[in-house]
Amino acid sequence: MPLKWVLHWQPNAGSTVNSQILSEVSQCVESINGLKQGRWKATLTLYKPHTREPSLAAEFPRDFLGVSVPEQPNKYYFIIRGQRIVLEADSSIQTIMEKLQSYKTRIALNFDGFQYQLGDFQLRVGKVSPTHSENLRGIVMEVEYLPISSMEKARQIMGEFLEIWQEAVSKRSLPGQFMHIEPNFAEYGLADHYTSQHTAVQYAIVMAQLIATVQAVQSVRN
Repeated sequence: MPLKWVLHWQPNAGSTVNSQILSEVSQCVESINGLKQGRWKATLTLYKPHTREPSLAAEFPRDFLGVSVPEQPNKYYFIIRGQRIVLEADSSIQTIMEKLQSYKTRIALNFDGFQYQLGDFQLRVGKVSPTHSENLRGIVMEVEYLPISSMEKARQIMGEFLEIWQEAVSKRSLPGQFMHIEPNFAEYGLADHYTSQHTAVQYAIVMAQLIATVQAVQSVRN
């Protein structure tokens, strides 16, 4: 499948994300001839063990993430960050988990926005908000390069595209920038050939960065 980078918006110190930045970023995609194709949506859930016997808590992972991505609507992905494990399951696993009640949802986030075509690239820009809420918690962007599925072969052209994109965004003098943090996929047992499991791991990294950003803003306010 096509290779993808998932980036998150990192606000400058003392600033926060807002809908105006999201609007400006979307306009920026269109200014470099991005053709809007429709909406896209992904979800991410942080699960915590729900044990009635505290003594059994050590037998469960302290927490893990569940991710659904639009390109694989019948699949659900789990990431156990502590042990660097990523698993692919049928989407029905969510119903099974609800019935078992072994884990409870601590945080659930929606990633929602628009998809754009730009030559051999697809861009998806969207907001991050808690489920059942419109409160903006962050902005994400997926950059997908359609012709190649090898991360090593695509790294240079992805980097060059990102430089062009960052230059276009910088002209708008926005208080922040998009950041790309490439995980060590080998730690998760993932090879160079790109899969949806790679996407799930990237979303786990993005969520960690979003939480760190929110905590940093709160500490400044306090």
